[in-house]
Parts: sequence; structure tokens; C-alpha cells
Amino acid sequence: MTVRPVEPDDVAAVVGLVRELAEYEQAAHEVRLTEEQLHTALFGGSPALFGHVALGPDGAVVGVALWFLNFSTWRGTHGVYLEDLYVQPAHRGAGLGRELLRTLAATCVERGYDRLEWSVLDWNEPAVGFYRAAGAVPMDEWTVFRLTDRALSDVAADRRP
Repeated sequence: MTVRPVEPDDVAAVVGLVRELAEYEQAAHEVRLTEEQLHTALFGGSPALFGHVALGPDGAVVGVALWFLNFSTWRGTHGVYLEDLYVQPAHRGAGLGRELLRTLAATCVERGYDRLEWSVLDWNEPAVGFYRAAGAVPMDEWTVFRLTDRALSDVAADRRP
């Protein structure tokens, strides 16, 4: 079982996995990510996105964890926000997802980060069960809000003199 930091040669495979995840989550129409965008985000002058890949028995990239830093003003430390964790269905059950999650938890512990957080769709019972089995707890009292597209532009343009 191999999990390692994502490398430039992995970008095409990672974009493919992101698209597979979006398809599974019934949101493929929302994916705009290109290989160039991902490469810049991961390996540009000031990377703000980080990632790890899980390799299958033949060395192919079959899983991914993409993450970035956040900051807790209450705890006074950075944390990791896990944007995507995905292992191809044919490779599930071998411990790759658990190893990706363990690697991120170890990164937090090593760097003194107090949190590892992510969102999961309520209907995704296999993922919810996986995360609960790892000891994660849902933040039921919090609701995620998001501005995108037109709403984002409208708020940005609503300046007061």
C-alpha cells in the first residue's frame, strides 16, 4: 500500500479522479478543473493546494486526497481542510482511503495543526460510515454556506461608497 505526495506527473490522473468523484456525487456538470489549473495550484510559485495519491498494485494512481490549510481563530493554529478524498471503487477495501486519511492526520500532528476537517454529502452513507469508523464526528450544528457564480459576483459588486 503506497501513499505519497502528489507529483507533477500525477496531475492528469488526479484530474480524472476528481471527475470520477464528481460523477459519483451527481455533480459532474459542475467540474471545470483543468490539468493546467491543478498543476498551477499544486506546483506554482505559491502553492495553496496540497495533495497525496494512493497507488494501486501496478503503481497507477487510484486514489487522491487534495487539501489546503485553514486557520482556527479559536484554537490559534492552522488546520487542514480536506477538499477531496477519493479511491476508485475497484480499489476500495484495501485500506487506501484509511491510509490517505492517516497521512493527513499525521501531517496535522507533525506540524502542530489542531484540526482536520471536511464535508460529506448526507446521502453518502458509505463515506459517512468510513469517517465515523475513523473517529470523526459530524458538526451537525453547522451549516455550510457558499457563494459561487452570479451570487459571488453580485456580492463583490455591492460596494458602498
